[in-house]
Amino acid sequence: MITAIRSWARRHPRAFDAATAAVLCALAVLSTTMAQPPRIVRWPPAAAAGVAVLACSALLLHRNHPRLTVITTTVCTAVLGAMGPSFGYEFGSTLTGPVMAALASLAWRTDSRTAARYTATAAMALLTASSLWTPGGPQLQPDQVGLAAFTLVAPAVADSLRSRRDYVTAVEARAEMAEHTREEEARRRVGAERMRIARELHDVVAHHITLAHAQSATADYLLASRPDKAQQVMQNLTATLNSALGELRATVVLLREHDESRGPSTEPAPGLTRLTELIASFDQVGLTVTLTQEGATRSLSPGVDLTAYRITQEALTNVSKHALTTTAAVHLHYTDSLLTLTVTDDGPPVQVRGAAGYGLIGMRERAHAVGGYLRAHPRDAAGFEVRAELPTLAYSPAGSPAAHDKDTP
Repeated sequence: MITAIRSWARRHPRAFDAATAAVLCALAVLSTTMAQPPRIVRWPPAAAAGVAVLACSALLLHRNHPRLTVITTTVCTAVLGAMGPSFGYEFGSTLTGPVMAALASLAWRTDSRTAARYTATAAMALLTASSLWTPGGPQLQPDQVGLAAFTLVAPAVADSLRSRRDYVTAVEARAEMAEHTREEEARRRVGAERMRIARELHDVVAHHITLAHAQSATADYLLASRPDKAQQVMQNLTATLNSALGELRATVVLLREHDESRGPSTEPAPGLTRLTELIASFDQVGLTVTLTQEGATRSLSPGVDLTAYRITQEALTNVSKHALTTTAAVHLHYTDSLLTLTVTDDGPPVQVRGAAGYGLIGMRERAHAVGGYLRAHPRDAAGFEVRAELPTLAYSPAGSPAAHDKDTP
């Protein structure tokens, strides 16, 4: 029954307000006809009935003007209480119905402080009205205090319901925000993982395909004049392609690492321990690379170790593709907290190498990801330089070197 009434009230709010006002008006008018013990002894006084109708009519404004409604119903109800001794009816709870309804609406639609202030004022006004105009003169009776206290029940219940509504709304908002935050975080992680895999694929493909292209061109050139040398180059080409397939397979496994039938790859990621092998691979395409080191070798985190290797690989690949030179140099400088990696060549001045592609972008992203920075620029005399500074200590995003954007191209 209550659920049906509540549903009907939501669908027809104005009709519900009118019905409520009519019921309260009928009770108030009926109260003006009764005496104690409760019995009807007269017709409703016209003045009292008019004031009761005015008080209940004000309830039709409670949705848009709750404060004005409280003031109007309080004044009208106080006037009804003051008229009671003159017309012989008791100032009872049925006369305070409009005030209670108005206070409940105010408590539902405003904050607790506003509702408390208006409720206290209304209770004092009714208490004053019921005590001043009594047959024996102004006096305060216990039942009058009880009537004023009874008036507080409706706004107290409404305030409690409003607090519960606000709490439920806040909980739902927090849950929605948490869900949105989880979705944003998931999208961010997916994007970061895609970028990481894209960098790995680019580095692997760019390096090995460059070597394979150079080796195949060399073998084709030597095939007619020096078939034995061409055969050796072809063997190196096969080894290069096998290495490329192996690294591509390890990279693709990253996309399937949650596949229970396969499991993650156990092959270690490349690092500076394989730097000699990397440099030797460029000898096969006619690029002589000199490796020098300053400072004692320090243990690097897996991320920094892989980053240093990939930056060296990409920088040397760019040299072999663009530099028009046969020599390059790799220099490692270790300190207590920093690894400075420098790759240089002495090729003729050309446009910034790889500026239109993803090589330099990928190197900078790798350096930033581990808390370092990278600068790539033409050298003053001739050639090109790639310089990366990477932390040797554990990287923490807060206050990291990456917070200072130093990689001016």
